[in-house]
Amino acid sequence: MLNRTADNVARATPEPLAKRIRGISDKGLAWLFISPTILLLLAINIFPLFWAIYLSFTNYRANRPNEVVKNLGLANYQRILGDQDIWIAMQTTAHFVFWTILLQTVIGFTLAWLIDRKFRGHAFWTTIILVPMMLSPAVVGNFWRFLYEPQIGLFSYVISFVTGIPPTNVQMLSNVELAPWAIIIVDTWMWTPYVMLICLAGLRSIPEYIYEAAEVDRASNWRQFWSITLPMALPFIMLAVLFRGIENFKMFDMVNLLTGGGPGSTTEVASITLKRQAFESWRTGYSSAFAIILFVAVFGLANIYVKALNKVKQR
Repeated sequence: MLNRTADNVARATPEPLAKRIRGISDKGLAWLFISPTILLLLAINIFPLFWAIYLSFTNYRANRPNEVVKNLGLANYQRILGDQDIWIAMQTTAHFVFWTILLQTVIGFTLAWLIDRKFRGHAFWTTIILVPMMLSPAVVGNFWRFLYEPQIGLFSYVISFVTGIPPTNVQMLSNVELAPWAIIIVDTWMWTPYVMLICLAGLRSIPEYIYEAAEVDRASNWRQFWSITLPMALPFIMLAVLFRGIENFKMFDMVNLLTGGGPGSTTEVASITLKRQAFESWRTGYSSAFAIILFVAVFGLANIYVKALNKVKQR
């Protein structure tokens, strides 16, 4: 059937075009197929990046497209690096990144280690644990916003039952001290299964004969964990940390849905500040410079981390 279809296509191809195709090398034919994808990537990713770099040196405002665009040199970068509010937003971002990664890594690896025991019903519980990761951030944000409601939210009643504090006093999203932790809890709940999957892949990749040799040497379970399980799963754990670190550095949707950066500017991460500068103050050139600084920061830290990851994998 396939040969007959190919023959029909060959007969329908005009002779001049057929000769040209026959004259193309395998490498040329490969470039012919991948060139549309490359052009699409250039249009979607590369061009906007260079356009943002250009705008970062100007005073351009998207709401005033007809104004004369002036070249400001490094003025936007100097203002950003000297802006105290920007540094506060970066500290808030670092706070979120640190605690979300710590909690997700510890809980995710623990769940992976337990599921790797292959107890009865482990496949069912794995599916249940993966459910939060499958949900849309918009659904998760609205769902947890309802749970955090002090009047009718289940979270407030659970805290009240455990601590004796009245439910109306548990203001998770409007309290300056509790709002950051409210977002950390939601992000940890949603993305811990992702870390668990990567860690589980690492645990399943450890050969069984290593454990058998350790049992012959009468190594305890605790010794096997610290000498075999953790070192051999470490590259996978570090990989999960890398992926979640990059994503959490760009955290926007969950913060925007739950608190919008409030109360005050307590939960205003870098992405929220960037959105406000770009689409509320309409400082397009300024916000482009801020975006480039964030890109360089993430790219540089990720590069250093990948080098450390490669050294761990080579051991």
